[in-house]
Amino acid sequence: MLTQVAEGVLIHQSELLQNNAVVVQGQAGVLLIDPGLTGDELTCLANDLSEMGQPVVAGFSTHPDWDHVLWHADLGEVPRYGTARCAADMRDVRSDADWKARAAEGLPPEIAEETPLDLYGLITGLPAGTVQIPWDGPGVRIIEHPAHAPGHAALLIEERGVLVAGDMLSDVFVPMLDDFNGTDDPVEDYLVGLRLLEDVADDVDVVIPGHGSVCGADQVHERIEQDRAYVHALRDGGVPDDPRVNSPKPGWEWVSDIHAGQLQQLAQRRRAS
Repeated sequence: MLTQVAEGVLIHQSELLQNNAVVVQGQAGVLLIDPGLTGDELTCLANDLSEMGQPVVAGFSTHPDWDHVLWHADLGEVPRYGTARCAADMRDVRSDADWKARAAEGLPPEIAEETPLDLYGLITGLPAGTVQIPWDGPGVRIIEHPAHAPGHAALLIEERGVLVAGDMLSDVFVPMLDDFNGTDDPVEDYLVGLRLLEDVADDVDVVIPGHGSVCGADQVHERIEQDRAYVHALRDGGVPDDPRVNSPKPGWEWVSDIHAGQLQQLAQRRRAS
């Protein structure tokens, strides 16, 4: 089911991980950002758009995590954009002869057999430095930053006052640093990303995180500060006062495992330095 969160901007939330697929209405159709997760959910999204008379004219993946590079044939054959680094990461993944099996192994077991992978990761990289998505709808500014994943981009729909944050500013996930393999300082990279989001925060009326609930202008700075406080606590080896670490949501206990793993990896880096 599509829910309007701002003029010409709607979301479709997945059941398992509360992923937010974002629909931005343009002149000839819609821009579809980070659709997911299961085949049934993607088909439902396609049907909703068809019933609205709103064909998909372009897609965008905010970053190369598996749940942000999905697609379904019912959504159509259209350009699916991402940053140059995001697209390069996906090309590397798909260059492996066993890429589909490897991708399937990384899926949550609850939906592993229901997640379509045939069109997985077919991203067209925009030239480095591109600051606007090329389409005929409202201007969508690309804010590329080093936090969380290679080629991560937040999107600012300036005419609508909407920030699509990718996997940041969530009320259900703690900040997840890069995988510690492609960066010298994942903590500082994350803080850089938060600063770039903070630079546009005063122009934002609605924030759509990759996972969880949408928030309004009154919570934008609060979410940025909550993420920053968590990252600072990780950096300093402390225990963050953050309700997301021990989620009260049934079935979400694994978020605390993400936190514990990040603490351990940072501690290992400190000992090695």
